[in-house]
Amino acid sequence: MKKLFLPALLSVALMAGNVACTDNKGGQTDETATANNNADDNYMGNGTNGAANASNDGDTTGQAAGMSADSRTSPMGMNANNSGETAPHKDDPEFMKSAAHSDQNEIQLSRLVLEKGVTGMAKDHANMMITDHTKSTTELKAIAQKKGVTLPTDMDAEHKAIADEMRKLGGEQLAQRFMQQMVTDHQKTLNTMQAHLQMTQDADLKGFITKTTPVIQKHLDTSKQHSNMKM
Repeated sequence: MKKLFLPALLSVALMAGNVACTDNKGGQTDETATANNNADDNYMGNGTNGAANASNDGDTTGQAAGMSADSRTSPMGMNANNSGETAPHKDDPEFMKSAAHSDQNEIQLSRLVLEKGVTGMAKDHANMMITDHTKSTTELKAIAQKKGVTLPTDMDAEHKAIADEMRKLGGEQLAQRFMQQMVTDHQKTLNTMQAHLQMTQDADLKGFITKTTPVIQKHLDTSKQHSNMKM
Protein backbone atom coordinates (compact mmCIF):
# COMPACT_ATOMS: atom_id res chain seq x y z
CA MET A 1 0.00 0.00 0.00
CA LYS A 2 2.79 2.43 0.93
CA LYS A 3 4.46 1.78 -2.44
CA LEU A 4 1.22 2.60 -4.32
CA PHE A 5 0.43 5.68 -2.21
CA LEU A 6 3.82 7.37 -2.72
CA PRO A 7 3.70 7.47 -6.57
CA ALA A 8 0.12 8.74 -6.40
CA LEU A 9 1.16 11.52 -4.02
CA LEU A 10 4.03 12.52 -6.28
CA SER A 11 1.68 12.66 -9.26
CA VAL A 12 -0.71 14.99 -7.41
CA ALA A 13 2.18 17.26 -6.43
CA LEU A 14 3.43 17.44 -10.03
CA MET A 15 -0.04 18.28 -11.32
CA ALA A 16 -0.44 21.04 -8.73
CA GLY A 17 2.91 22.52 -9.76
CA ASN A 18 1.95 22.50 -13.42
CA VAL A 19 -1.34 24.25 -12.66
CA ALA A 20 0.48 26.94 -10.63
CA CYS A 21 2.96 27.56 -13.44
CA THR A 22 0.16 27.80 -15.95
CA ASP A 23 -1.69 30.35 -13.76
CA ASN A 24 1.45 32.47 -13.36
CA LYS A 25 2.04 32.48 -17.12
CA GLY A 26 -1.57 33.45 -17.66
CA GLY A 27 -1.20 36.29 -15.17
CA GLN A 28 1.90 37.57 -16.90
CA THR A 29 0.13 37.42 -20.25
CA ASP A 30 -2.80 39.41 -18.88
CA GLU A 31 -0.52 42.05 -17.37
CA THR A 32 1.44 42.36 -20.62
CA ALA A 33 -1.74 42.77 -22.63
CA THR A 34 -3.04 45.40 -20.22
CA ALA A 35 0.23 47.35 -20.42
CA ASN A 36 0.18 47.19 -24.21
CA ASN A 37 -3.41 48.40 -24.30
CA ASN A 38 -2.57 51.33 -22.04
CA ALA A 39 0.40 52.21 -24.22
CA ASP A 40 -1.80 52.10 -27.32
CA ASP A 41 -4.40 54.30 -25.62
CA ASN A 42 -1.76 56.89 -24.67
CA TYR A 43 -0.31 56.90 -28.17
CA MET A 44 -3.71 57.45 -29.73
CA GLY A 45 -4.47 60.16 -27.24
CA ASN A 46 -1.32 62.01 -28.20
CA GLY A 47 -2.04 61.52 -31.85
CA THR A 48 -5.62 62.79 -31.70
CA ASN A 49 -5.33 65.43 -29.05
CA GLY A 50 -1.79 66.73 -29.39
CA ALA A 51 -2.61 70.33 -28.62
CA ALA A 52 -4.35 69.46 -25.36
CA ASN A 53 -1.59 67.10 -24.22
CA ALA A 54 1.09 69.60 -25.20
CA SER A 55 -0.68 72.22 -23.15
CA ASN A 56 -0.91 69.92 -20.15
CA ASP A 57 2.77 68.98 -20.08
CA GLY A 58 4.07 72.44 -20.96
CA ASP A 59 5.17 71.52 -24.49
CA THR A 60 3.98 74.10 -27.02
CA THR A 61 4.89 72.07 -30.09
CA GLY A 62 1.35 70.81 -30.52
CA GLN A 63 -0.02 74.32 -30.21
CA ALA A 64 2.42 75.67 -32.76
CA ALA A 65 1.49 72.91 -35.17
CA GLY A 66 -2.16 73.92 -34.85
CA MET A 67 -1.43 77.52 -35.87
CA SER A 68 -1.78 78.56 -39.45
CA ALA A 69 1.36 79.36 -41.39
CA ASP A 70 0.14 82.94 -41.90
CA SER A 71 -0.39 83.58 -38.19
CA ARG A 72 3.15 82.44 -37.40
CA THR A 73 5.12 84.07 -40.19
CA SER A 74 3.24 86.97 -41.77
CA PRO A 75 4.62 90.35 -40.73
CA MET A 76 2.32 93.30 -40.29
CA GLY A 77 1.93 95.59 -43.26
CA MET A 78 2.12 99.38 -43.22
CA ASN A 79 -1.36 100.74 -42.57
CA ALA A 80 -2.96 97.61 -43.99
CA ASN A 81 -6.04 95.91 -42.58
CA ASN A 82 -6.89 95.95 -38.88
CA SER A 83 -5.50 92.47 -38.31
CA GLY A 84 -2.09 93.76 -39.35
CA GLU A 85 -1.27 90.52 -41.16
CA THR A 86 -0.25 91.06 -44.76
CA ALA A 87 2.57 89.94 -47.00
CA PRO A 88 5.75 92.02 -46.78
CA HIS A 89 6.40 94.58 -49.48
CA LYS A 90 7.90 92.76 -52.41
CA ASP A 91 10.34 95.51 -53.44
CA ASP A 92 11.54 99.03 -52.73
CA PRO A 93 9.04 100.87 -54.99
CA GLU A 94 6.13 99.13 -53.30
CA PHE A 95 7.52 100.05 -49.88
CA MET A 96 7.97 103.71 -50.86
CA LYS A 97 4.42 103.96 -52.17
CA SER A 98 3.08 102.40 -48.99
CA ALA A 99 5.17 104.76 -46.86
CA ALA A 100 3.82 107.73 -48.82
CA HIS A 101 0.26 106.52 -48.21
CA SER A 102 1.11 106.17 -44.53
CA ASP A 103 2.25 109.80 -44.34
CA GLN A 104 -0.90 110.99 -46.09
CA ASN A 105 -3.12 108.89 -43.84
CA GLU A 106 -1.76 110.61 -40.73
CA ILE A 107 -1.61 114.09 -42.25
CA GLN A 108 -5.14 114.08 -43.61
CA LEU A 109 -6.77 112.42 -40.60
CA SER A 110 -5.03 114.99 -38.42
CA ARG A 111 -6.30 117.85 -40.57
CA LEU A 112 -9.79 116.39 -40.35
CA VAL A 113 -9.90 116.33 -36.54
CA LEU A 114 -8.42 119.82 -36.35
CA GLU A 115 -11.12 121.11 -38.69
CA LYS A 116 -13.72 119.48 -36.44
CA GLY A 117 -12.33 121.33 -33.43
CA VAL A 118 -10.53 118.78 -31.26
CA THR A 119 -8.70 120.34 -28.33
CA GLY A 120 -6.06 119.49 -25.75
CA MET A 121 -3.78 116.51 -26.28
CA ALA A 122 -5.59 115.39 -29.44
CA LYS A 123 -5.02 118.81 -31.00
CA ASP A 124 -1.33 118.80 -30.03
CA HIS A 125 -0.93 115.28 -31.38
CA ALA A 126 -2.60 116.17 -34.68
CA ASN A 127 -0.27 119.13 -35.16
CA MET A 128 2.74 116.91 -34.43
CA MET A 129 1.52 114.37 -37.00
CA ILE A 130 1.21 117.03 -39.69
CA THR A 131 4.66 118.48 -38.99
CA ASP A 132 6.57 115.19 -38.74
CA HIS A 133 4.84 113.34 -41.56
CA THR A 134 5.15 116.32 -43.91
CA LYS A 135 8.89 116.25 -43.26
CA SER A 136 8.97 112.50 -43.86
CA THR A 137 7.10 112.95 -47.13
CA THR A 138 9.61 115.51 -48.36
CA GLU A 139 12.56 113.25 -47.59
CA LEU A 140 10.91 110.18 -49.13
CA LYS A 141 9.92 112.12 -52.27
CA ALA A 142 13.55 113.05 -52.91
CA ILE A 143 14.57 109.38 -52.75
CA ALA A 144 11.66 108.28 -54.94
CA GLN A 145 12.58 110.82 -57.63
CA LYS A 146 16.10 109.39 -57.78
CA LYS A 147 14.63 105.92 -58.28
CA GLY A 148 12.01 107.01 -60.81
CA VAL A 149 9.11 106.12 -58.47
CA THR A 150 5.93 108.19 -58.44
CA LEU A 151 4.43 108.41 -54.95
CA PRO A 152 0.70 108.65 -54.14
CA THR A 153 -0.51 111.96 -52.72
CA ASP A 154 -3.71 110.80 -51.03
CA MET A 155 -4.87 108.41 -48.32
CA ASP A 156 -5.34 104.74 -49.12
CA ALA A 157 -8.85 103.34 -49.56
CA GLU A 158 -9.02 102.00 -46.01
CA HIS A 159 -8.27 105.37 -44.46
CA LYS A 160 -10.70 107.19 -46.72
CA ALA A 161 -13.40 104.96 -45.22
CA ILE A 162 -12.05 105.65 -41.71
CA ALA A 163 -12.19 109.39 -42.43
CA ASP A 164 -15.85 109.04 -43.44
CA GLU A 165 -16.58 107.38 -40.09
CA MET A 166 -14.68 110.01 -38.13
CA ARG A 167 -16.58 112.86 -39.80
CA LYS A 168 -19.71 111.59 -38.04
CA LEU A 169 -18.09 111.96 -34.62
CA GLY A 170 -17.31 114.95 -32.48
CA GLY A 171 -15.86 116.09 -29.20
CA GLU A 172 -14.20 113.55 -26.92
CA GLN A 173 -15.55 110.64 -28.97
CA LEU A 174 -13.75 111.95 -32.05
CA ALA A 175 -10.55 112.59 -30.10
CA GLN A 176 -10.54 109.05 -28.69
CA ARG A 177 -11.21 107.51 -32.11
CA PHE A 178 -8.39 109.55 -33.62
CA MET A 179 -5.88 108.53 -30.96
CA GLN A 180 -6.83 104.87 -31.24
CA GLN A 181 -6.29 105.01 -34.99
CA MET A 182 -2.89 106.59 -34.44
CA VAL A 183 -1.88 103.65 -32.25
CA THR A 184 -2.97 101.13 -34.89
CA ASP A 185 -1.34 102.98 -37.78
CA HIS A 186 1.99 103.65 -36.14
CA GLN A 187 2.37 100.09 -34.87
CA LYS A 188 1.90 98.79 -38.40
CA THR A 189 4.23 101.42 -39.82
CA LEU A 190 6.92 100.60 -37.29
CA ASN A 191 6.68 96.86 -37.96
CA THR A 192 6.90 97.37 -41.71
CA MET A 193 9.86 99.70 -41.52
CA GLN A 194 11.76 97.28 -39.33
CA ALA A 195 10.96 94.42 -41.71
CA HIS A 196 11.95 96.33 -44.84
CA LEU A 197 15.20 97.49 -43.28
CA GLN A 198 16.22 93.82 -43.22
CA MET A 199 15.09 93.26 -46.81
CA THR A 200 16.30 96.27 -48.78
CA GLN A 201 19.77 96.63 -50.24
CA ASP A 202 19.22 100.31 -51.11
CA ALA A 203 21.48 102.60 -49.08
CA ASP A 204 19.13 105.59 -49.44
CA LEU A 205 16.16 103.65 -48.10
CA LYS A 206 18.22 102.16 -45.29
CA GLY A 207 19.19 105.68 -44.27
CA PHE A 208 15.59 106.91 -44.52
CA ILE A 209 14.23 104.04 -42.43
CA THR A 210 16.97 104.35 -39.82
CA LYS A 211 16.29 108.07 -39.46
CA THR A 212 12.50 107.78 -39.48
CA THR A 213 12.04 104.78 -37.18
CA PRO A 214 12.72 106.67 -33.92
CA VAL A 215 10.15 109.28 -34.93
CA ILE A 216 7.54 106.59 -35.59
CA GLN A 217 8.38 104.97 -32.25
CA LYS A 218 7.85 108.31 -30.52
CA HIS A 219 4.50 108.75 -32.29
CA LEU A 220 3.44 105.26 -31.23
CA ASP A 221 4.42 105.76 -27.60
CA THR A 222 2.68 109.13 -27.43
CA SER A 223 -0.42 107.75 -29.12
CA LYS A 224 -0.66 104.92 -26.62
CA GLN A 225 -0.24 107.30 -23.72
CA HIS A 226 -2.85 109.76 -24.98
CA SER A 227 -5.36 107.09 -26.00
CA ASN A 228 -5.60 106.01 -22.34
CA MET A 229 -6.20 109.52 -21.02
CA LYS A 230 -9.26 111.70 -20.86
CA MET A 231 -9.11 114.26 -23.65
